[in-house]
Amino acid sequence: MKRSTSRTASALLLAGSACLVAVRPQPAAAGQAAPAAQAHSPYQPVSLPRHAKAYYQSAKGISDLHVRSTASGNLIRFSYRVTDPQRARPLADTKAPAYLYGQSSHAVLVIPVMDQIGALRQTGHLEAGQEYWMVFSNKGEPIKRGERVSIQIDSLHIDGLVVE
Repeated sequence: MKRSTSRTASALLLAGSACLVAVRPQPAAAGQAAPAAQAHSPYQPVSLPRHAKAYYQSAKGISDLHVRSTASGNLIRFSYRVTDPQRARPLADTKAPAYLYGQSSHAVLVIPVMDQIGALRQTGHLEAGQEYWMVFSNKGEPIKRGERVSIQIDSLHIDGLVVE
């Protein structure tokens, strides 16, 4: 009995090692480059739910909310379309500070102020149907693409936007 058990165990061990050798990655040939590692997940992050979009449009007067990484990741642009200028007034107020908060990195970004230009945000009279934007400084790239962020501008608080 012992002899058949040891033969079975050694046969299983031999078969397992043969499988491991077959699966082991082969070194690249001299003329071929190694395959590049995939940087991003193939899954698309979920954007804002439909009821949240409807809420921001009816209660805050804005729609088409987008957060995009620009300038090689050093800036993050928040863009929106105004549907009701009266309700969207806090977005155009220059005295209202704007913050972008990364939910997983816990980074807080602000709008940079340039000496010659001023704050990198559109201000002034809002018109219905027009798209407006503001830019947040992301120096050192604490917030990456695919991360969920929140935006706080005066009394307006937008949660769950995904950086594109």
